[in-house]
Amino acid sequence: MSQTATLDDSPTARAIWEALPIEAAAETWGDELYFAIPVSLAEDGARAAVERGDVAYWPPGRAFCVFFGRTPASRGDEIRPASPVNVFGRLDGDPAEFRRVRPGMPVRLERAESTGAAARQGRAAG
Repeated sequence: MSQTATLDDSPTARAIWEALPIEAAAETWGDELYFAIPVSLAEDGARAAVERGDVAYWPPGRAFCVFFGRTPASRGDEIRPASPVNVFGRLDGDPAEFRRVRPGMPVRLERAESTGAAARQGRAAG
């Protein structure tokens, strides 16, 4: 499985972009995929609720996160991380594909060629 995401131009996106490629073992929390990455950032416009398909950084865990549905902290239909996250991009494809990822599966984040002049795209493969 491979997916791309379009990143914004935030300090969080730039720091993670510069750290690529990253390999890690996947963790899940409800319909959230996350894993620790070698980047340490403070909250930057952090959000307590996110949208399906958001790509984010979780400062307390120094973790990359992909949200594809409800988490144990969700209330009603909202998608809520364990604590506020820096959203810095969106998946380009169907977030439901991440339901196939199991804890411990290897994940690789890498740079992907952009189709737009200014867009940065990252690829996650599991």
